Amino acid sequence: MSKEYTWHKLDDTSLPTVASDIKILEVNGKKLCCTLYGGQLFAFAYKCPHASGIMADGFIDGVGNVVCPLHRYKFDLRNGRNVSGEGYFLKTYPIEQRSDGVYLGMQKSSGWLW
Repeated sequence: MSKEYTWHKLDDTSLPTVASDIKILEVNGKKLCCTLYGGQLFAFAYKCPHASGIMADGFIDGVGNVVCPLHRYKFDLRNGRNVSGEGYFLKTYPIEQRSDGVYLGMQKSSGWLW
């Protein structure tokens, strides 16, 4: 099943311009983090899934993982996979560079309330 996204144009002035700098964005009323690594933008959850550490207070390590400031859990920027072995996943968001700017995709809601 493919994921459907609603795409939101990002304000270019709010995006990181220095490698491994983590910026906080607000998109569609939701706080997210964004970083520049290897010449590519990555977006991910504002809080760590383990203990709600603010991911913008962490750092990007030398191999492209975002590191939580509380317990040093590491997450792959590309897919949110926890690479330090604790079994958590950090939510990530797709980013696309288009001719008229940078867009971030947020999964469409199914509309179901459980």
